[in-house]
Amino acid sequence: MNATTGKRIALISVHGDPAIEIGKEEAGGQNVYVRHVGEALAQLGWQVDMFTRKVSEEQNTIVQFSENCRTIRLVAGPVEFVPRDNLLEHVPEFLDNFLKFQKENNITYQLVHTNYWHSSWVGMQLKKIQGTKQVHTYHSLGAVKYKTIEKIPLIASQRLAVEQEVLETAERIVATSPQEQEHMRSLVSTKGNIDIIPCGTDIRRFGAIDRQTARADLRIDPDTKLVLYVGRFDQRKGIETLVRAVNESQLRGNNHLKLIIGGGSTPGNSDGIERDRIENIINELGMSDFTTLPGRLSQEILPTYYAAADVCVVPSHYEPFGLVAIEAMASGTPVVASDVGGLQFTVVPEVTGLLAPPQDVAAFATAIDRILLNPQWRDELGKAGRKRVETKFSWDGVATQLGELYTQLLQQPAKEPVLLSK
Repeated sequence: MNATTGKRIALISVHGDPAIEIGKEEAGGQNVYVRHVGEALAQLGWQVDMFTRKVSEEQNTIVQFSENCRTIRLVAGPVEFVPRDNLLEHVPEFLDNFLKFQKENNITYQLVHTNYWHSSWVGMQLKKIQGTKQVHTYHSLGAVKYKTIEKIPLIASQRLAVEQEVLETAERIVATSPQEQEHMRSLVSTKGNIDIIPCGTDIRRFGAIDRQTARADLRIDPDTKLVLYVGRFDQRKGIETLVRAVNESQLRGNNHLKLIIGGGSTPGNSDGIERDRIENIINELGMSDFTTLPGRLSQEILPTYYAAADVCVVPSHYEPFGLVAIEAMASGTPVVASDVGGLQFTVVPEVTGLLAPPQDVAAFATAIDRILLNPQWRDELGKAGRKRVETKFSWDGVATQLGELYTQLLQQPAKEPVLLSK
């Protein structure tokens, strides 16, 4: 590894493994973000090490993506899947193994970019132990999440405290949208430094295939009115709203209407239970003849599904950014999304798609129909969406902005660590 230490960065993502298949239990936007940011930074000349937690003995400890970019899996607790809400007790072991890795490899990371709240705790300890500078991306805010769910987990108070502390102590917080920044200020703390740098998407991969070819590849009739959902099975993702909205569509009963709900699930796990629940609703409403659940859509086939759709629906109760929306837009497909969080930033109403109040079945039905019933407008929205992604949300642009931020922070004089030895 020949990069200078001045261009070395550690991305820490305790529970979101950048090397794992997207769509597995608890694998989603965060994994995509960390992996693509890492690879794009490496292209810009950074030496990138991405640290995550090892969840099975079969996993390689180090996965090399390119000469300057690798994932390093550290042991923290049992070497098996542990749900997010139960991870905190294992994070100190993650920190110990991170420090051990540094020592064995004669590296001291001067800057870490932490992702999600468990990782932020690791970054804050590194700051105290060795004066490491910290950039943090939340991916989800407890203060927002706990407003949208009925059953508040036991970990909530600890999470809220950690999220406040990192906002007030990190060198920089990266908000992925103005809406996320506003939530941090109104719900977490008025202190701390926040920059807005959005998430990105692969504009070469998404948008490389047109609707006609995509439909031929998936054996979908050219006249089909295709509504698509992509994402995890999780009640907060609002899939029930989408199903009920399609059931109320003016095109219901029309042979050409089709709904595809793409996403993986593990039987018995929380996502498997949600999938069963959604399937029961589909059956109760008599929608099974025109609804398919193809399971997890691989990264190879995903661009084809987006391109084939007339409209992609993102009905989440809350979404700090919403990668699916920009993947669909990059594919030239209009988006109907919940009027929440980062979706208010990515989707421009009446220009790249439409927004509807979360959980409002009638509003979603109306929005979906407006696009399905007007193919010419659908194409205009699709073109505008593609253009918006090209100018604002490419990974190359995101990595360039992050690289400039890291460089600026590394040039600032380091503060003395609080604890000089551990």
